[in-house]
Amino acid sequence: MCGRYSLQTPLPDLADAFDARLALEDRGPRFNIAPTDTIAAVRPTKSGREMAGLRWGLIPGRARDPARVPLIINARAESLETRPAFRDLLAARRCLVPADGFYEWRTECGVSRPYFVRRRDGGPLALAGLWDRRGAEESCAIITTDANELLRPLHDRMPVVLSGENIDRWTDPGTRGLDRLRDVLQPSAWEFLEIYPVSVRVNRVGFDDPDCIAPEGPSILTPESWTDRPDAGRPAPGEQLGLF
Repeated sequence: MCGRYSLQTPLPDLADAFDARLALEDRGPRFNIAPTDTIAAVRPTKSGREMAGLRWGLIPGRARDPARVPLIINARAESLETRPAFRDLLAARRCLVPADGFYEWRTECGVSRPYFVRRRDGGPLALAGLWDRRGAEESCAIITTDANELLRPLHDRMPVVLSGENIDRWTDPGTRGLDRLRDVLQPSAWEFLEIYPVSVRVNRVGFDDPDCIAPEGPSILTPESWTDRPDAGRPAPGEQLGLF
């Protein structure tokens, strides 16, 4: 699952890093990007990669009535060849979504506690995605897979994080078929990620500022570090029930 993320790295810097032509305006850092927002996505074109603005929430091009289509913000890697909405896109309309980190939630002491997941070195993440076009509107979804060992106590799903040669494979229009991409759509190594708790401020999409990613506790760097956090689903103490 990936329902919110942040992106503070300037788009020109990201375009250079992904060797892409910048085709959207940089409106500054975002700390609480939510579904239906216009987001930056890198995709291949006949003249090379471009970084374009796409609506987060895939609207299949074949949809007769978009109002009846559920909001598709994530696409499960396991269903890419079986769901008609994804099958053709896997072959011809792959993209990657740059992010500086993403949020997940976990119930602790009766409260849904947000956590921020990012690279330990602070660099941007490249999340695998699919995009489509319906009329003049272009939209996309982020692909998810099973969570790695570090994220599993937080959520059973995570975005597909691309790195190294997998970025080139995913954005190479000559690479087609799940059999040639299956090993790309795997959980990333947990050793290059870190997780830390953040304020419930991020729960509201109207809040979009640095306080959303400010740490409210030490980083979780190994799967064993979760033992220092409250158990998931643990009931709230009686005196705290009215605080949230």
